[in-house]
Amino acid sequence: MAKYQEQQLKIHNSLSGKKEKFIPINEGHVGMYVCGPTVYSNVHLGNCRTFMSFDMIFRYLKHLDFKVRYVRNITDAGHLEDDADEGEDKIAKKARLEQIEPMEVVQRYTVDFHTILQKFNFLPPSIEPTATGHIIEQIEIIKEILEHGFAYEINGSVYFDVVKFNKTHEYGKLSGRKLEDMISNTRELTAQDEKRNPQDFALWKKAEPQHIMRWPSPWGDGFPGWHLECTAMSTKYLGETFDIHGGGMDLKFPHHECEIAQSEASHGNAPVNYWMHANMLTMNGKKMAKSTGNNILPNEIFSGENEILSKPFAPSVVRFFMMQAHYTSILDLSNEALLASEKGYHRLMDALGLIDGLTASKSSSIDLAAWKQRCYDAMNDDFNTPVLIAVLFEGVKFINQIKEDKEQISETDLMLLSETMNVFVFEVLGLESPAQLNASSDKIGGVVSLLIQLRNEARANKDFATSDKIRDELAALGIQLMDGKEGTTFSII
Repeated sequence: MAKYQEQQLKIHNSLSGKKEKFIPINEGHVGMYVCGPTVYSNVHLGNCRTFMSFDMIFRYLKHLDFKVRYVRNITDAGHLEDDADEGEDKIAKKARLEQIEPMEVVQRYTVDFHTILQKFNFLPPSIEPTATGHIIEQIEIIKEILEHGFAYEINGSVYFDVVKFNKTHEYGKLSGRKLEDMISNTRELTAQDEKRNPQDFALWKKAEPQHIMRWPSPWGDGFPGWHLECTAMSTKYLGETFDIHGGGMDLKFPHHECEIAQSEASHGNAPVNYWMHANMLTMNGKKMAKSTGNNILPNEIFSGENEILSKPFAPSVVRFFMMQAHYTSILDLSNEALLASEKGYHRLMDALGLIDGLTASKSSSIDLAAWKQRCYDAMNDDFNTPVLIAVLFEGVKFINQIKEDKEQISETDLMLLSETMNVFVFEVLGLESPAQLNASSDKIGGVVSLLIQLRNEARANKDFATSDKIRDELAALGIQLMDGKEGTTFSII
């Protein structure tokens, strides 16, 4: 029997505002889509928290024996500066400022995104599609919306008609907003505005002569609206209606609201059964923002090269810190919070290291089966990782009491304790043990040493192209080479 048949999972559905029993469309299968990053800068810690929450959810669904198709996209076009329909494309702007091709920007920050997530021990999604790889699908959806009368074309751009859509549908049902209130709180359109209504949003934007990223379409050269890409990619890989759509709380409106409207306007079906939203990460009680300096990148935490924290913190410590809050709660990052999490992490790992040395007795003085079910109960209650961690620390207490001969455990229960702790700590929460991290570091060190040797040989042969390539490729992976009098050393940044 599959584990999902033994456990009843409940998920907080943002659409209803309630916890609901999770019943997938197809038994034993889950389709999940999560809005990925716009790759124009280094991935920031707040985004990492969102993706980490859904990595944990992906892990638990897989643990329950569901076959999960997890789709997480890469936005590499169409995301304008103000998250609406004005301003410069974020990637094109970065390319212009650095005088490189837009796809160089995309490549650089996609690599950074993957490198950081790998350090945090993320599982890769089943599919990671890109917006630019699905232009044709986006154009076809626009055609369908136009045919159904919910969009209009003007001067080479196509806009979604929110007011007309709202006459037969409910625009704003995910965020709880009423269109009438939005209209009354919005400035009137000027003569220069192309839209019929301020709430209308772009499905396709005409590319001005200076716009680098552009594609041909029935309406002329242009680029897709930001909201459209997720509708196109989720529909293609998960169907017109699928199980779970996730993202950050900040995407609920307008991004996800527009996705619902686009889907209902194009094929007539509600696109998603369970909407899930992860909450934000603050730092020292304030919103994280580059503009105020209240901001820190993941690598700055790992290296300790920052003016905010007292020491470096390992990725697994940061992951453990994030798992100590429910994914729907605001989480505040501080030096004190990370130091406390580091202590808790090591206490957990130390206890796991004691299990193999415990001596079994004829019987148990502890009800291990009930304790194990409470681990499941925590996760079944909308993936409640802080409660799960509290239950796991009861396991830590058991381990220490057994070691001190204050409690007894049978051989069968000892195996159950070991298996349950390892499953929930490593498989579900996605933590890594210090031993795993050290083994990984040793392997990396060996590979980098070999590459340094090859680079030294290339330099000796005056093959500077190969020498520079090795240095640059390692730098792109977050490994910095430093040449000194004693030879070449490296650091992981």
